[in-house]
Formats: sequence, structure tokens, C-alpha cells
Amino acid sequence: INNIVMWLREGGRIPQGGGIWEEIYYLIYRLRRRNKTRKKRLIEMLERFRTATAALPDATVVLGRRDEIDWFNDAAERLLGLRKGDIGQQIGNLLRSPKFAEFLQSSNYGATLSIASPMADKAELEIRVVPYGGDLRLLIAQDVTQIRFMERVRSDFVANVSHELRTPLTVLRGYVETLGDAGEDLPEHYQKIFRRMEEQTLRMQRLIDGLLTLTKLESGALAGSKRVGVAALLRSVCDEARLLAQPEQTVALHLESESDLLGSESELRSAFSNLIVNALKYASQDGEVSVRWRDGDGGAVLEVEDNGPGIAAEHLPRLTERFYRVDRSRSRSTGGTGLGLAIVKHVLSRHHAHLEIHSEPGRGSTFSAVFPAARARMA
Repeated sequence: INNIVMWLREGGRIPQGGGIWEEIYYLIYRLRRRNKTRKKRLIEMLERFRTATAALPDATVVLGRRDEIDWFNDAAERLLGLRKGDIGQQIGNLLRSPKFAEFLQSSNYGATLSIASPMADKAELEIRVVPYGGDLRLLIAQDVTQIRFMERVRSDFVANVSHELRTPLTVLRGYVETLGDAGEDLPEHYQKIFRRMEEQTLRMQRLIDGLLTLTKLESGALAGSKRVGVAALLRSVCDEARLLAQPEQTVALHLESESDLLGSESELRSAFSNLIVNALKYASQDGEVSVRWRDGDGGAVLEVEDNGPGIAAEHLPRLTERFYRVDRSRSRSTGGTGLGLAIVKHVLSRHHAHLEIHSEPGRGSTFSAVFPAARARMA
């Protein structure tokens, strides 16, 4: 036994022994070799992991149970200003921002937060937190300065072009209407041309108005919230929609909730109107559009259901993209701009709500605007 203890402590060649002792020596030897091989592989894996994480362009920070820093990569030093001595410190003590502290405590892992970089002027970071490994969380910060700059350039370009087009288009539309009124004695062929010109100028006007609305919605967060009476708002929107409906179409309003909303009445009117008018465009000629305001999961839900042709599953994720159309020919015939659902998405996002779409070909569609409890108020 003394020989085994000395060998395990000092290493060297396998001691000589006979019988069962020789088997014990070789068994211990094999175990030591196996552990040595495993240790070498583990060190190699850790080294590869360290090299890979060091090469990541995004800041990556491992947070413990109490939001203390367990580990971070090189990008976190560059983007967040972390130092080796910060290991064990709470991240909130180093990134001092009320918005960041609130975001970290919310545990809303599907959301992101944009903050200014503490290391560079005018640099913007987008932060996401991902849970993993039990009580651990992974904080990822991406430099989105260039992306935000390009988004602002695009938004400014669209706004400027739309403003420049609005005035001459208004003049052109006025001339077309005047010519149409003066051409009542002209042959039907020419009257048809004037009507077509008026339809197209009106469609262009709607397109420009839609682009300007989107630009306004993208320009910043919701400025102030007021209590909006949803029942009265929906009655007004449905009355307006009925004027646009075909003679045999109906719009049925079901008020099952007494909740009001905190937000912008003009923006909510725009979103609700787009949902209902869009449903009318796709409902059958004698179909019904059902508008339902109900309670749901502590908040409130607006459901707009039609009996139209339905939408295939592959189109659903892209419906809120601007200018995306499932059927381009149908959109042109109904005067659609392809911006309605994009406007709805932005309005709901500004009210911390989201849009759910359920549809099957041949069974119609249901669009649901889901508002959280923080936005719903009992009337």
C-alpha cells in the first residue's frame, strides 16, 4: 500500500508486484491515463471555445443568479467597457441606465433594448438577454449604429420624396377631376379614360399618405397616452367601413368587453380602420365581417374575421411587410397600397401590442390585435 501511495504522489514507472497487486497497479495506471486524456481534451475544447468567443463581434456576458458577471468576451470590453476586475460585480452597477435596469428585471426574453454605448459617442447598442443553464443568463449586445443610420436615411428619403410628390399629385388630381366633369358630353370611351386616370391618381395619393404615415410611426416612440373609448371608436370606424362595403356586405360589431385603451386615438383609429377595410376587400360579395372587442389574458383583444378565400401558411409571416401582396392583381383591383398591415403592425408595436393572424385557404381569416394589461383600462 505504501508503494501505491508513493507512486500516486510522485509518479514514475509502475511499481513491480505480483498477483493481485500487479492487476491493481495496471488498473490504476489505465484510469490515470484515461483521466489524463480526458483532461487534455477538455483543455483543448475550452481553448477552442475561448478562441471562438473572442472572435465574436457581439459583446457576450454570462450573468449569474444575482446578475453578477461570471465571464465576458473581448467584444464586451470594447462595447460595454468591462474589465477583468469586474468579474463578480453586478452588471447594473457598471451599466448605469434606468431603462437597462428595468429591462433586466422584466425577464422579457423575447424583447430587445436599445441603449447608447458607454464607450463611444453616438454609438447605439441593441441588447438581448437569453436564459440558459438553470439560473444563468446570457447578455448579448450588438453594435447597430450603422443599421440605425441606414434606417434613418431610408426613412428620411421616403418622407422627402413623398412630400415632394404630394403637391404636384394634388394638382394633377384636380385637373383630372375637372376634365372628367367637363367631359360628360364626350364619347363613353373618353369618359372611361378620365375615370381610370382619376382612380390611379387617387391610388397614388393613398400610397403617398400611407408612406408618410409609416414614416411618422417610425420616427419615434409614442408621445403621451390618453384614455381612448374603444366602444365609441369602433362604432365610428365600423360606420365608416359600411360606406365602403359592397351593397350585400355587412359589418357586425360585437362589444364583449368594457375595457378602454391607453394610447393615441388617431393611431388606433388608423390601425382598426385598416384591419376592417382590409377584411371587407377580401370578404365575399355578400359576406360578413365580424368585429369583436373582448377581454383576453388580463388585457384586451380586437378580432376582425372575414369569410374570404383565406391565406396560405407560407404567406402569413410576411403579411405585415410593406408592399407585400399575396395576390397582386387582386390588390390592384381593390385599390390596395400594400401598406395597411405594415401600418397596423407599427401602431400596435407603439402600444406594446402585437398582431396575430390565423387563416386557412377556403376558410377565411382572423386578424387579432392583442393588447397587454398595461394598456387596457375598465370603462
